[in-house]
Amino acid sequence: MSKAAYTWRDGVLAVLVLIALVFDVAFQNAAWRPVAAVFGLGLVLAVLVRRIHPLSAVVFAFGGFAILDVAAYVTGTEPMTLHSGWVVLVLVYSLLRRRAGRDVIVGLAVVALAMTAIVGVDFPGIAETIAGIAIVLLAAALGASVRYRGIAREQLITQAKLQERERLARELHDTVAHHVSAIAIQAQAGLFLARLESLSGATEALETINREAARTLAEMRMMVSALRDVRERSPLTPRHRIADIERLAGDSTTTLRIGVELRGDLTNLPPAVEGALYRVTQESVANAQRHAQHATRVSVEVTGSATDVRLTVSDDGRRVAAATSSHGFGLVGMTERVTLLGGTLTAGPNADRGWSVRAVLPRPDAAA
Repeated sequence: MSKAAYTWRDGVLAVLVLIALVFDVAFQNAAWRPVAAVFGLGLVLAVLVRRIHPLSAVVFAFGGFAILDVAAYVTGTEPMTLHSGWVVLVLVYSLLRRRAGRDVIVGLAVVALAMTAIVGVDFPGIAETIAGIAIVLLAAALGASVRYRGIAREQLITQAKLQERERLARELHDTVAHHVSAIAIQAQAGLFLARLESLSGATEALETINREAARTLAEMRMMVSALRDVRERSPLTPRHRIADIERLAGDSTTTLRIGVELRGDLTNLPPAVEGALYRVTQESVANAQRHAQHATRVSVEVTGSATDVRLTVSDDGRRVAAATSSHGFGLVGMTERVTLLGGTLTAGPNADRGWSVRAVLPRPDAAA
């Protein structure tokens, strides 16, 4: 959910309230004009602070309207009619959108008391009363719905990031375990030869290497076991390499061709980088197949240089904006993986048509 204290929407609402305030002051009798001006300016301020102080804004607006109606009833004058009264719906929406728990209970209690007082001193009729209550409840329900949808989306994004971290940890486990196992084997062979030659110093060093390698393997297995979902006990899938990206062209159909081009220096890449490039390509191609309307081609370009590897996946289709934001969180996971490896990932529409995903991953050997 947004943490901004002020947006352009608040400015627009404030201007609309000011316009309504002009009408309110112009059409009130002389006694009510100063009150209408002051209260209207208070409503403008309530709109501007509704994101950071929604409860205060609701209490001021509903309490103010109730006090004005009761004052008119006590003095025996006509109730003050304010065209800016519609703003209370925005404030109720903001309260349920930004707050929960105690603030919501207090705010809704103030709303109920204020509406009871207003209806009690100036009863508009059963139909109008029911309609007014229903509209206020609708604004509150809409605010709560948007709030919980935002919370659910944040949870799904967090889950997608955690799943991608788990996959990366498992792949790194495979890679590191392979190298550490090789170290342990070499240490054991060295131990055997050193003992034959009675080389005590070498034997002690090799024993240390062997012991630390075994401990590292055990700790990595424990770590990955803890990261893995307890329901998932299937064998790990093989690591994907740069060459596997070319095989994605085999998913081409008669209506959508997938072209893969590998250029530059793509040798001696770390397995984690190769796996990330494959995963981003796979996810981007799948998104193009699902969401790119009227697309005829998906182009995949992987370019290796001395310092980094660049991946571009683009299509020539017409993508519906709603589809790009509502279907899954694959790009969230890909961004998390690329970021963990020190790279960057961007996605967005092309200048003319279609959609592109671009990833840049550094070469660790270049940094060294």
